[in-house]
Amino acid sequence: MILRTIFCLLLSAGWVVAADNAYDYRVLATSKTSTMEKELNEAADAGFHFEQTMGGKSTFGGSEVVTVMAKEKGSSAKARYAYKLLATSKTSTMQKELQAAGDEGFAYKDQTVFGSSFGGDEVVVILELDRESASKIRYEYKLLATSKTSTMQKELQEAGDAGFMFVGVTVSKTALGGKEVVSILRKAVAK
Repeated sequence: MILRTIFCLLLSAGWVVAADNAYDYRVLATSKTSTMEKELNEAADAGFHFEQTMGGKSTFGGSEVVTVMAKEKGSSAKARYAYKLLATSKTSTMQKELQAAGDEGFAYKDQTVFGSSFGGDEVVVILELDRESASKIRYEYKLLATSKTSTMQKELQEAGDAGFMFVGVTVSKTALGGKEVVSILRKAVAK
């Protein structure tokens, strides 16, 4: 009885949230990265929000990028978010594309490695733009790629000392470097 009373007090004070929410999910899966960005934005237009992505081989689809999106069940959420998908095997290209998206206000959400139909692995990065954000934040991105974890440690520390926050890592076979650890960092910058 005492525990129930304490729970009710915490619930009424907003310290505990009742678990009555239900969710709608949308699973997106494609073997073409160019199709995934279109599907991400179609789901966003229906009120869904990005949750997570993973690249790999599925039983029937072969090599695919699989993404899960969600929204509260019955929600009439409008199209608040926009998404960009970046995919490349060249780290220099990814750095340029990340920075262009950061200049537009896109925030990093997730990354994975995807075996493309052209025979190589690509690092895939998904970015999100909050259209309703009152403060139009811009980001500076830094991409680090190396085959040695000791080098990555040193480069991450240098980036951290410069104010960059770590957001994601993958191990990927890139066009120039063979198997590399690819880390992405970002920091907010003034407009």
